[in-house]
Amino acid sequence: MRRVATVQVVATGTLIFLIIGGAGVGVLALALLGGEILHFGHPDVDGPVSVEAVAGFLGAFGFGAAIVNELLGGRTPGMIAAAVGGGALAAVPTAWLAGRLSRAARDMRTDATPTRDDLVGALGLVVTPIPAGGYGEVRVRVAGQPVKLNARADEPIPLGAQIFVVQTLSETSVHVETY
Repeated sequence: MRRVATVQVVATGTLIFLIIGGAGVGVLALALLGGEILHFGHPDVDGPVSVEAVAGFLGAFGFGAAIVNELLGGRTPGMIAAAVGGGALAAVPTAWLAGRLSRAARDMRTDATPTRDDLVGALGLVVTPIPAGGYGEVRVRVAGQPVKLNARADEPIPLGAQIFVVQTLSETSVHVETY
């Protein structure tokens, strides 16, 4: 008995829709990961439609239309037109959602970045003894994060002593007193 290899033939319309969907996913990846790569003109001016919304529309349209085309067995112009309608039905809410999510991510409020002024008043521990007239190291918490800094003091401070930051000398060094 001879075996005959069968090959599944993908409709041309389905292949085109899959390419459109893949292009949409590629543009979406560039828009989300590349940031300003696809920004044309003045960087602060947003158009009525974001790149993420267009990419979401293309991706959902292409993949939605490909699914509908395969389900219908789209080989005629009427079936392909129905697949286009099904793709558009999937694409509109996806584009709206992609636009809303990207805007929410861009406009998300965040805490201010801590500055050297935020170090004044911080409590901490000496991790390397501070000699008279020299530098040691202290560990303090700033905005909930442990930070290790170079430290000076008016008098020697031993390892493990609790300290209080009274002045910032630079971004990485402070003047401390025992607490």
